[in-house]
Amino acid sequence: MSLQFARCRPRRQVRAFSMTDPTALQATLVDFAITELVRQHRDSFPPLWTPESWAKLMIWLALNCGCSSDAASLEAFAEALGPALTRRMRRVYFERELPDLNLQLMGDPAEQQVLALPIDPLQAGGAMPDRQQVARALARVGLSERVVVEERWQALEALWALPWAG
Repeated sequence: MSLQFARCRPRRQVRAFSMTDPTALQATLVDFAITELVRQHRDSFPPLWTPESWAKLMIWLALNCGCSSDAASLEAFAEALGPALTRRMRRVYFERELPDLNLQLMGDPAEQQVLALPIDPLQAGGAMPDRQQVARALARVGLSERVVVEERWQALEALWALPWAG
């Protein structure tokens, strides 16, 4: 078993299915493969955390799936993915988990703000993540300069809402 494979951990609960159902097994494998492909390449298309970065990933995927670079081919690729898969890919693309800080950051530029919340609320004791912890997480993933100053962050129940800068 390779080291990379050994480090993999399930990102979400896997649905139970019969090992004799090839369609269910194939669907699970494709879902896993797409999710990991997006995770592995989400830092490859600067400027990160932007709609342009997302568009570059989609173009790269389309080209690697054999589409030509003309607008009609790229649009056909996006349409073929469908809204559900596209939403899931986009969520994975603009989300980061930092287990050592017990923080999850969700920073889709199509939304009004970045959200910072505990991965495991029980580990956090139901408390909000502290500001320094959130600031460290933002710096680590390259979001510090993209959100407003700390004084304008909003505390909501067990998470922080950080409006995008300018």
